Amino acid sequence: MSDPDRLRITEIFYSLQGEAKTAGQPTVFIRLTGCPLRCAYCDTAYAFQGGEWMTITAILAEVKKYDTKFVTVTGGEPLAQKNCDVLLRSLCDRDYSVSLETSGALSIKNVDLRVSRVVDVKTPDSQESAKNLIENFQFLSDHDQLKFVICSRRDYEWSKEFIQKYKLKGKCEIWFSSSFEQLPPRQLAEWILEDQLSVRFQMQLHKLLWADEPGR
Repeated sequence: MSDPDRLRITEIFYSLQGEAKTAGQPTVFIRLTGCPLRCAYCDTAYAFQGGEWMTITAILAEVKKYDTKFVTVTGGEPLAQKNCDVLLRSLCDRDYSVSLETSGALSIKNVDLRVSRVVDVKTPDSQESAKNLIENFQFLSDHDQLKFVICSRRDYEWSKEFIQKYKLKGKCEIWFSSSFEQLPPRQLAEWILEDQLSVRFQMQLHKLLWADEPGR
């Protein structure tokens, strides 16, 4: 049994939030190690293994070094570590504005409601769309966010149908972004405008600034 006060951490770093509601905000990122998925477009495979065990007290002390109230817990898949919920709650208790980046393959039911849960809906070209945990959608609030990474026209059409099938419009903010090297962002933007689709288009600011440099 693991120490209830520990998590395996790949890195803790300070950067600009690159996407979603708080894009552009200086943010502390806590990247947890490990992920049960292997998405075709994954850009953080270095977080699948390794990492360093840290107590939650030590993690909080590291976060406190930076002058910001914005914290993002990411991975890998952070919810694969059962103590992630404890970390999230501890951050919220200290009045941080906390977001969780999750694959959507694991339940968000027990995640503190003060956390903005950014759920990545896996599209067919990710090769992991069978892992989408549909029951998660019943737990969404307007404080949460859904993200679709679009790799192709097929992904785009699938995503439109998925939103309609599960009545996701109006549940929370819905973001579409193009897979960095597979679909030109302009093409995705044009499709959204042509269809007058009620989603928000985004580009990953951190990739535009620093490409795939770890820790940025």
